[in-house]
Amino acid sequence: MAAVFEKTSLLQRILPLFRGFDLPLLFVVLLLTGAGLVAMYSAGYDHGTRFVDHGRNMLIAGTILFVVAQVPPQRIMAFAVPLYAAGVALLLAVALFGITKKGAQRWVNLGIVIQPSEILKIAMPLMLAWWFQKREGQLRPLDFVAAGALLAVPVGLIMKQPDLGTSLLVLAAGLSVIFFAGLSWKLVLPPVVLGGIGIALIVWFEPQLCADGVRWPVLHDYQQQRICTLLDPTRDPLGKGFHIIQGMIAIGSGGLTGKGFMAGTQTHLEFIPERTTDFIFAAYSEEFGLAGNLFLIVCFLLLIWRGLAIAMGAVTLFGRLMAGAVSMIFFTYAFVNMGMVSGILPVVGVPLPFVSYGGTAMVTLGLALGILMSVARAQRQEPAKARTQL
Repeated sequence: MAAVFEKTSLLQRILPLFRGFDLPLLFVVLLLTGAGLVAMYSAGYDHGTRFVDHGRNMLIAGTILFVVAQVPPQRIMAFAVPLYAAGVALLLAVALFGITKKGAQRWVNLGIVIQPSEILKIAMPLMLAWWFQKREGQLRPLDFVAAGALLAVPVGLIMKQPDLGTSLLVLAAGLSVIFFAGLSWKLVLPPVVLGGIGIALIVWFEPQLCADGVRWPVLHDYQQQRICTLLDPTRDPLGKGFHIIQGMIAIGSGGLTGKGFMAGTQTHLEFIPERTTDFIFAAYSEEFGLAGNLFLIVCFLLLIWRGLAIAMGAVTLFGRLMAGAVSMIFFTYAFVNMGMVSGILPVVGVPLPFVSYGGTAMVTLGLALGILMSVARAQRQEPAKARTQL
């Protein structure tokens, strides 16, 4: 009697690769990428190949997301120490013989020119999540001190380049892991209160602190100028304050519903600087108004909420810490970018996720989403394994 073997179709072989994907997370990401493509087409259609390149970067990020999602969190954890060590070594190489552009030494040539600080956006929370996973159930105060030291080394090296924007992102990602690992509120509140008092004092004494000839310790001159410009953009309306003033004009002129797609005068008359990168939120706001901004903000809030929900349901401490940190990375990106464009925060060069142009940033976001999806898949596959064993 001849045996008949049923041949599986290509679809049947591909579908298991998507099993366990978090559909609400994917849906929100698709909404954000759609908004990003629309905004980039309007802001960059006459800006070379920006729109096409932006779409290509999204496809690369999507591929990275899909590949990383196939890797279990336990295997991802194995890359923590090597990736962190390589990132710090490359930062040291930048400090010793890095490439300087526009007054900043941030790149190193390894056959190809790379910016090592971008690696630390993922390597830093990965390393700290590994650190706390290894000490689960036996955490001591010294473990938090060691975690702080692990965080301080790359943040210090990145600030020295100088690159305030990236150092803030790495710091926020690392602090998120330390907080989610169980850092006491008694240790969190004093720095927050002191920071609030410091900000209030800077605002109050702004005329004296920002007077000509006054130099602040610790900060570089350009960082001091950014803070002073934030406090009073009209000090130099055609120079340092130009970015903030034009961004606020564009956002305000959008009104409730915006001027319409491709109809932003501030954008297309080129008053908005860096309209396809750091200041694309101003171009988007001008054309889609408050309604479009609310849509974008709600999408980011849903993305962060879904990420934190995945973190709460993770089956391991490493998964919880990593998913929580990734969620806060998206919060920091969006909050800092929208804040600096609207004149709430200093201009520090942080892109808006999925909307701003930038290949390296898009790859980093794809990797972060892949890790988040890996944690979500592990969470869904654990009950299935338990049923199989029964």
